[in-house]
Formats: sequence, C-alpha cells, structure tokens
Amino acid sequence: MTTETNLLARLGTAIDSGTLNQVRYILNNLSPPDIAHQLETAPPKFRHILWELVDPDNSGEVLQELSDEMQSEFLNEMDGQEVASLTEGLDVDDIVDILQQLPDQMIPEVLKAMSWQDRQRVESVLTYDEDTAGGLMDTEVVTIRPDINVDVVLRYLRRFEELPDITDNLFVVSRNDTFLGILPLGKLLTSSPTTRVKEVMNTEVQAIHVNLTDSDVAQLFQRHDLVSAPVIDDKNHLLGRITIDDVVDVIVEDADHSLLAMAGLSDTEDTFSSIGRTAPRRAAWLGVNLITAILASIAISLFSETLDKVVALAILMPIVASMGGVAGSQTLTVVIRGMALGQIERGNLSWLLSKEFTVGALNGLLYALVVGAVVSLWFDDWTMAAIIGLAMAINLMAAALTGTLLPVLLRSLNIDPALAGSVILTTVTDIVGFVSFLGLAAIFLI
Repeated sequence: MTTETNLLARLGTAIDSGTLNQVRYILNNLSPPDIAHQLETAPPKFRHILWELVDPDNSGEVLQELSDEMQSEFLNEMDGQEVASLTEGLDVDDIVDILQQLPDQMIPEVLKAMSWQDRQRVESVLTYDEDTAGGLMDTEVVTIRPDINVDVVLRYLRRFEELPDITDNLFVVSRNDTFLGILPLGKLLTSSPTTRVKEVMNTEVQAIHVNLTDSDVAQLFQRHDLVSAPVIDDKNHLLGRITIDDVVDVIVEDADHSLLAMAGLSDTEDTFSSIGRTAPRRAAWLGVNLITAILASIAISLFSETLDKVVALAILMPIVASMGGVAGSQTLTVVIRGMALGQIERGNLSWLLSKEFTVGALNGLLYALVVGAVVSLWFDDWTMAAIIGLAMAINLMAAALTGTLLPVLLRSLNIDPALAGSVILTTVTDIVGFVSFLGLAAIFLI
C-alpha cells in the first residue's frame, strides 16, 4: 500500500512539474491492471493526463480493467475508428464489455471499423444480454473430434501460435458442433499417442446454458470449483466458453452492488468522481430517507399529548427504535445474502421465517429484561420499565419478520432488495417501535 501511495505521489509531482516524459516512463513500465489502478486512484484533474500518456499498444488492456464509469468517460471522447483500434487483440467478451459502455448509435460505427472476423465474433455475443452466460462468454475455443488420436490432437495444437488464455480443457464436438464433452490438457499429455479422444474424454461436464444469469453462473463455478465451462444453446451446440477471470469480475460486481445499494448508491460509483456528479446522486437518496423520516415523525406526533406529560418517554424512544433497526438489519443482510447465493427457496422460507422470528423473540425477551432493569433503576418506575421492555420485544419480533419477508416481497416485484430493503426496514422498525412504546405509555401511564 505504501509503495502504491508513493507511486501516485511521484506521478502527481511529475505532472505538476511538467515532466510528462517521466510520467510516461513510470506509467508504461507498469502492468495494465496496475496502470488502471493508478488511473482510478488519481484525482479527476490528473486522470485524463495519465490516460493520454498510456502506450496505445496497452490502452485496450488498461481500459478493460477500469470501472464502467471511467470506461464511459474515456470512450465518450473517441470515435468509432479509435475504439475499434483500441479493442484490437482483446478477447471477445472484453470487447463486448467495452462496447456496452458506448451509446447505442455508436456501436454500429465501431463494428464497421473492425475486421470481418472480429465483427462476426463480437456480433454473435452482442445478441445476448450482458447479464447472462452469453454476454460473459468468449467465442474463441479450441475444439476437437472424438474419433481422432491423441497424437493428432497434439500435432493440431502445435499449429497454434498460442492457445487462448486460461485454456485448461479442449472441447469435444461432433461435426455439427454438438457438445460431447471435454479433454483436460493433463489427460491429453499423459495419454498414449494412439489412444482415441473418445476413450479418455470426460462426458460428465457441467455445461452452461447461454441464457443462464451471470449470478447463477458464478454459483456454478463456486459449487463445482470450475476454471472454465462450455456454453451451449437449446440444441446443445457449443457457442463458447466462460473462464474464471470473468466469473471473478461478476462476483466483485455483485458484492459492490450489494454494498453500495444498501447506502442508495450506484454500483458504478467512483470514489474520486467530481462533486457535480456525486452530490446529485446522494441528494436523491437523502430525499427518499427524508420522506421515511417524516413518516416516523408523523407516527410520533400522534402521541404528542403523551410526550408532553411524560418527558422520560422522549429520552427512551431512541432506544426502542435503534434496537429494532439493528436487529432487522441483521436479518435483512442474512436473507439478502442467502437469496444471492440461491439458498432461499419457497420450500425453506417458512423454516427460515420461524427461525428468525424465534431469534427475534429470544433477543427481544433478553434485552427487554436488561433495558427494563436499567430503566427501573434510572427512573424508579416499574411501569415505565415494563412498557419499554414490552415495546422492545414487540419491535425486535417485527424487525425479524420484516427482515425475512421484505426481501422476498421486493424480489417478487422485481425490485432490488439491497437497494430498497434497508430504507423500508428502517421505516417499519421506527414506526412499530414508536407506536408500540408510545401507545403502551398512553394506555398505562396517562
């Protein structure tokens, strides 16, 4: 970390002093991922200067390592020919990822500037949604027939200048490209030259349907410890392959999305984006939170007479709401994670609901006794202690129910639970906590 910090400082100092040749030398001696990292950590005023100094031979590899927002920022300054030149030599899936950051009207211009072969490969992937296996796959695969000898396969491979990156298997297909199985490179190298491929190939293979979602693809890779996997269509024709590097990107993107969405931020949020971009994005979500806070305040206002008569209630109210909010967030986080991993289904939802409700009831009872004892000693009022204890128990059980059912309901309405769940949950726990606490106080204290 210290080295990276010093490097960024050196680049900044060199830019300020005008020694751009030094900056170019330092920058282009880094690997493309490291160059991308320096671009993303640099303040906005330095970014475009650094990008202009990147060696054109490396710019495509650097660009694919950048966040979507930064890609769009640099791509919007290029024409179709420049984008086509920049993406030359990249894997098809990486080219497609870059093209998807362009305005729709510009994509045909870029495709027209590509070679015929590259254009055909890219267009075949662009037909699929970017969040599916088809959008992730690379069409560059090495295929062989099942009826040839291992020796023939080895001679065939020697004709390649290089194999596609992360090639751990060769794909066995029929004459009409029907997927039959895989031949691991390790098996190829250890088999007798006279052995036929069909005798040593593996037919027990986890093939991925082209329309499978990228999240489900990631789960398959994790569950089966895959490095690569074939992608097939409805007729079992081999279309391409997905490799572990693409799956890691999906996992990171999903994690970023979940983390940022719970704060109401876009998953393309740039740490060093300009004030003009950042402020409006956050202001919108603050407005949503303001509305929910007003709802909670309205609930409190219904008991204004009760609050006027018993000042202690105003002191104790935040305790009930805060405990419910934390308990609900714990349940919400667990459920959203379970849904993301594909663990929660209709068959086990009732058990999960029962479990979370029981946990909420037990913790509600525990802290009802703790807080009740503290309040009785603080205000010397056992009635007040009983009221806050009961209100806390009610709120923690309501929080458990809401935290479990809310994500399921939002998902059924095609609303992202990570984005909307925390706001709705906080509103529910605040209102239930205030109404139960003040309602009980109005009944038993006034």
